[in-house]
Amino acid sequence: MDSDTDVFGGISGGPVPGGNMPSATVDAHGTVVAWSHGAQWLFGPSPPEAVGRPVADLLSVDASELVDFADYPAAWLGEVSARDRDDAHLRLRLHAQPLVDARGTLQWHLTVLGRVSEPARATSVGDVDVEQLREWTLAQSPLPVTIFDHKGRVVEANASMVRLMGVSAEQAVGLRLRELAPLPSFAEFDQLLDQALSSGKLIRHEVFGRLGEGTRERSWTIFFAPVKDGTGQVHGVACTVFDTSAQHWARRRLSVLDEAGTRIGTTLDMTRTAEEAAEVLVPRFADSVFVSLLESVHLGGEPTTEPFRGPATLRCVAHRSVLGRELEGTPTPGDLEHYPEDSPIVLSLTERRHLVHRIGDPYLMRWLARVPHHAAAIRAHGIHSLMLIPLLVGDAPIGLVGLLRHRRTDPFGDDDITLARDIAAKAAVRIDNARRYTRERTAALTLQRSLLPQRMPPNSAVEVATRYLPAGTEFGIGGDWYDVIPLSGARVALVVGDVTGHGLHASATMGRLRTAVRTLSDVDLSPEELLTYLDDLVLHLNTEEETHHTAEEEARLDLHSEIGATCLYAIYDPVSRRCSMAGAGHPPPAVVYPDGTVDFVDLPVSPLLGVGGMPFESVEFELPAGSLLVFYTNGLVDSREHGLEQGLDRLRDLLAEPAESLEATCDSLVHTLLPEGTFDDAALLVARTRALDAHKVATWDLPSDPSVVGAVRSWATEQLAAWGLEELSFTTELVVSELVTNAIRYASAPIQVRLIQNGSLICEVSDASNTAPHLRRARTFDEGGRGLFLVAQLSRRWGTRHRNNGKTIWAEQPLPDREPVPV
Repeated sequence: MDSDTDVFGGISGGPVPGGNMPSATVDAHGTVVAWSHGAQWLFGPSPPEAVGRPVADLLSVDASELVDFADYPAAWLGEVSARDRDDAHLRLRLHAQPLVDARGTLQWHLTVLGRVSEPARATSVGDVDVEQLREWTLAQSPLPVTIFDHKGRVVEANASMVRLMGVSAEQAVGLRLRELAPLPSFAEFDQLLDQALSSGKLIRHEVFGRLGEGTRERSWTIFFAPVKDGTGQVHGVACTVFDTSAQHWARRRLSVLDEAGTRIGTTLDMTRTAEEAAEVLVPRFADSVFVSLLESVHLGGEPTTEPFRGPATLRCVAHRSVLGRELEGTPTPGDLEHYPEDSPIVLSLTERRHLVHRIGDPYLMRWLARVPHHAAAIRAHGIHSLMLIPLLVGDAPIGLVGLLRHRRTDPFGDDDITLARDIAAKAAVRIDNARRYTRERTAALTLQRSLLPQRMPPNSAVEVATRYLPAGTEFGIGGDWYDVIPLSGARVALVVGDVTGHGLHASATMGRLRTAVRTLSDVDLSPEELLTYLDDLVLHLNTEEETHHTAEEEARLDLHSEIGATCLYAIYDPVSRRCSMAGAGHPPPAVVYPDGTVDFVDLPVSPLLGVGGMPFESVEFELPAGSLLVFYTNGLVDSREHGLEQGLDRLRDLLAEPAESLEATCDSLVHTLLPEGTFDDAALLVARTRALDAHKVATWDLPSDPSVVGAVRSWATEQLAAWGLEELSFTTELVVSELVTNAIRYASAPIQVRLIQNGSLICEVSDASNTAPHLRRARTFDEGGRGLFLVAQLSRRWGTRHRNNGKTIWAEQPLPDREPVPV
């Protein structure tokens, strides 16, 4: 037995010897068969004196106050009036626990739990005893209450607790909770009860569960409050249960709303935003969800607040189910559904309100009779509750959320409707934000792509493949560009550049620089000269920006205080197979030789465009036919995961692996270097060099003697005949004659004539003079001045190309169109 020395305060003799509680064991007739030392200390008789005597006599108790030991079916707790060993009157609380031995003999174990203190106040109020009031209060309390003794055994339980536990009070009294039923929760409560008894501290515990199959989950807060006497000694525990289901569901609703606020709209993609809304709703709120948008909105159109009438066309963009797969018979992503005017979905959109239906509602049944595939899905999956929530931006509908319940048995209630509407409102705003962003980004990308080459011009110098990758949603479009520009003499210019910053301003600046590069390339400048002029242009643009825009306007228009750009300009000549290039702060291009060797061009260090005051230098080298020139911007190789040096190493490794085509090379580089897209936009240009057939180039060095003009005309005619271009003999003779005559008359030796057949007929005359001829209109009586005018009229285009040691005047004629000769 446990000691309980403070229960009998005021009784002479001090603590119970041996720490034993006053207790006894009696048979079915109330005769004592065992007697504790605690009972001897309290009542006087020793165990040998007490055994065999009626317990009522030993306690000086009226037998009517005791339980009927022969017929009482369960444990008993009551109060009796007794006398101690000094014949003093005691009011004691007595507990009787039935015991059955192996032979089935019934015995009772009696324990004195403590003394009942006499109240100092009045014992009755009017005609009602205070003890009755206490009893009625406990019995009629709406809160479930149970009283446990110091052993954790049930002493009393009110009606509310009995209903909650599911066992009668008679069955519970005298037992510990884990003895009532083999439930994990009861075993857990027993542990908490022992903790309260041993620590003497209030224990608070929350528990969740359902009171029956198909009922809604509920929540309870249980308090285990130690019961102490005046000295603080714990003698039992009062357990009180509070139903906190309303607060629990309110917290859950707030939790779902908080999750919706953080999870919905993490990207600016309409489809992904709709999927995130479905992920929030399933499985915490519904068993299956589909999100559909009006097709006009899905295509980027503006939602309208005009009255919504007539049939509706919606495209499903998201679907989620607890089944782990799409629910057959319901809208699935990509489906385009047409709904008539009297359908529930159109009704919800038209009236801008939610609709909740139980399967079996007459209206819903009439509608399902017209759509057999939906009706079949409802029967197959056991769908019993349906909710439709319109997605509204202001008062304009953009789509609809459909929620289904088929696994959980409780239908949608008022709290569910409130929560679903709040989540739908958040989803609608963020889907609309994604729609707006998508439309604006599409417009910006359209502008960006319109500023890039739409189609690579035909040329015999290189074969090219290109890629442009816009930045992700974090930065948007940028100012990366590439270009392929045909030049005179069958040459080609390859350009790649990167404007600092992002947005429309960077794209517009890129367009201006690309136009400037094309204009300067028509002058046939060398790479370093072209970059020098381009640098001056950027300096002028920066001056204009500082003059015309204040700081506030720059912030409002998303402008940068200064324009900066990198650029790489290269010229490749398929006749000599030489390449010259210069860069302005741009990463070096890679060269892949026909044997598979990969190298990066050692470009001279140079500043970005717009710095000014620094010269640009070019390099020139020879390339075997079939080599690859790989131009790129930083966005391809410089990522968050890999720095520039590591990116260049990865680029080198990838280029060392041969690919089937240039397009395959581009795809391999993009997919490997940027598997998840790029945080900065990127441009890529891959060119395979070609060498012009020596038989298509004819060269003749001439002395500075007017008599050779006739011989040149004859030589040109013979060469055209060898190429099968006799139709061009007359015009070519005139062009060659005028250009050679001008070179002999106004320039100096050495003079060279070159004819090139390269998709067109190119005639070039080079000399050692740097003076460029000018086209002018000769007056009626002028003897000269008509040569270049004739050249311009007879040629498709013509021009002058300056070299370090002279110039070259060239003229280009189209080749004749020849119809096939019928056999």
